[in-house]
Amino acid sequence: MKKAALHNLGCKVNAYETEAMQEMLEKAGYEIVPFREGADVYIINTCTVTNIADRKSRQMLHRARKMNPDAVVVAAGCYVQAQDREHGQDPCIDIVLGNNRKKDLVKVLREYEAQRARKQTKDMEEIGQTREYENLHLSKPGEHTRAYIKVQDGCNQFCTYCIIPYVRGRVRSRTQEDVAGEVRNLAANGYQEVVLTGIHLSSYGIDFDGERHLLSLIRTVHEIEGIRRIRLGSLEPGIITDEFARALSELPKMCPHFHLSLQSGCDETLRRMNRRYTAAEYYEKCRILRRYFDNPALTTDVIVGFPGETEEEFEKSFAFVDKVNFYETHVFKYSRREGTKAAAMDDQVSEQKKAERSARLIELGEKKRRAYEQSFAGREVEVLVEEETVISGETLQTGHTKEYIRVAFKGNESLKNTIVTLPVDNDLQIIH
Repeated sequence: MKKAALHNLGCKVNAYETEAMQEMLEKAGYEIVPFREGADVYIINTCTVTNIADRKSRQMLHRARKMNPDAVVVAAGCYVQAQDREHGQDPCIDIVLGNNRKKDLVKVLREYEAQRARKQTKDMEEIGQTREYENLHLSKPGEHTRAYIKVQDGCNQFCTYCIIPYVRGRVRSRTQEDVAGEVRNLAANGYQEVVLTGIHLSSYGIDFDGERHLLSLIRTVHEIEGIRRIRLGSLEPGIITDEFARALSELPKMCPHFHLSLQSGCDETLRRMNRRYTAAEYYEKCRILRRYFDNPALTTDVIVGFPGETEEEFEKSFAFVDKVNFYETHVFKYSRREGTKAAAMDDQVSEQKKAERSARLIELGEKKRRAYEQSFAGREVEVLVEEETVISGETLQTGHTKEYIRVAFKGNESLKNTIVTLPVDNDLQIIH
């Protein structure tokens, strides 16, 4: 039996695809082993969102080659998609699998291994031209209680800092029937929570005729017996309307946890980013969600040091984050990505300034996180129990609330994969 090792880089969509490729290999008779010496096949699902991600992808590919010079090294995904259009492929790679071609993994592997004189094999397509959604499926995700489900691929937004539309292509959505089939199978296997994810989740269904949009998909999943929680991946502010928020609030399985991409709280910076909303419009979206949900967890991403960001612009962004009161703020120092418009912009910000701004925003984010968590004192929360963990020498059960606050409490191991209601008091620890 041949041994295969997989390594994932990047986003939740990549993680889903890596798990799907692992399942395909298992069904084809491969033994899945840890990513270290001794594998016959190494599969790296790569990322190219920043120059740092490119470097990590290259490092993992070269590490695989060094661990076993005779192994078959497979590079899949965004990094190799970008390399094909920019520089050509690294000779340490045996098989190149572009986006929308991961479903071919087993077939391409077999064809490659049948060659007598092996040479680099590529399975690529012009990703910007395809309208086909690549169907990958999971029956047993890596997490035992929560399942991430990819429902959409591609992006039409073309933010100036982002390479993703060029390597993932245009928006392509998975049919609701196919999503529902996977969710039913997961529910039958005991999963109680699903997270709907995509490269640009808010665009789900825009490539379909009729009314098969994201809200329609959520309602379809909501009807599936056995699923008790639905969570959403990252959303764009534009999708949040009174109608959308009201409809979600009427679905009991919907988690009041919303990740709304911000990137900057300064209008001038947002314009250079091509983000298509103002800070005031974004703030109104947060108000809408808080109107229909009781104390929802609002989380976001913020980029500091975007080209041209002055001290005044950063202070505007800082003040805006302070005003919104996010539960969690994920802070990223702008990383130049060749091939994007932002990489060629004047007034690139120094690494020192990026670090200073990042530190200030992270400190603010921690203060806001603590304040949000403290707002639950004296209330009851529903916890999906996920695993047993030892904390300060004590064995505790841990899980997440509907707001995605991770907590720990004394309890029996038999509670795993059940939902329990607990008071927020001294016996319930909030952990990070």
